[in-house]
Amino acid sequence: MYRPSAFAVDDVAILHDVIRKRVFATITVVRDGTVMFAYAPLALDARDGPFGAIRFHLAIGNPLAKLEDGERVCISLIAFDAYVSPDWYKKIVTVPTWNYIAVEGEGAVRRMSREELRKLVIDLSAQEEAKLLPKEPWLIGKVPEQRVESLLNGIVGYSVSLERLQGKFKLSQDKSPEDVAGVIAGLEARGDAASTAIARAMQQTTKPATAP
Repeated sequence: MYRPSAFAVDDVAILHDVIRKRVFATITVVRDGTVMFAYAPLALDARDGPFGAIRFHLAIGNPLAKLEDGERVCISLIAFDAYVSPDWYKKIVTVPTWNYIAVEGEGAVRRMSREELRKLVIDLSAQEEAKLLPKEPWLIGKVPEQRVESLLNGIVGYSVSLERLQGKFKLSQDKSPEDVAGVIAGLEARGDAASTAIARAMQQTTKPATAP
């Protein structure tokens, strides 16, 4: 992706945190000259190589479920995004823009075995059920084994050892502290979940002006 230096983030731990929290990714492959997309939740294996590895599954009817070992895929996640009105700037006179947090990765796929696919289903549900505590976690044992086997027949699992992992956190880092403060205030006033999340990320990343 296009990454001006002010917005580039390469800290693997930070990028892994985005993947864990956002989970749902766009998966992109070029096959026979055609760009193809799929969408899937990811399980992250952070200790697998310098950039980690991801696992995902697709419905068997999905064209990308025919991927062969070694084919290259890209993954993309948008954590949050929000419109920025130029009226929120205190000093600069400019046009509207968009602030966002994006992560991209790339690597070669490996098709999972049946046992690995079952483990992926268990791991994905466990990571998401943990976010619902204190609800008692759902466990695969609640589903009759025959039904589990039938469902596994309908999906294909892949693992990707990431060879590239990059982030772009476009959060007004190229603006003055006064303008950053104005954008944060505007986003907070808007109040929707995405705007609030971007405002919070700006507070953590930039240095808005403080009142005297």
